[in-house]
Amino acid sequence: MRNRLALITAEPTAADLAAIDAEWPLIAAELDVLDAEITMLYAEDHGGPTPLDWRRLRRAEARVTRTATDLNTRTDPRRAA
Repeated sequence: MRNRLALITAEPTAADLAAIDAEWPLIAAELDVLDAEITMLYAEDHGGPTPLDWRRLRRAEARVTRTATDLNTRTDPRRAA
């Protein structure tokens, strides 16, 4: 029980926080996709998604793709030249 409690109360290290900070743009972009998808689901009850709803979803998905690509090229040591 003591080890289990130690794992629960352990705080993130500086490296953990730095990793979260580095990935935060991607996390935020994925949250935007989730928000757009939820909006689409609720729109089904009100006659279906509008063209603006679809556009918002497409833009959010494109942002995830761009952000993931940027994050991958920035942190991939093989790409650093």
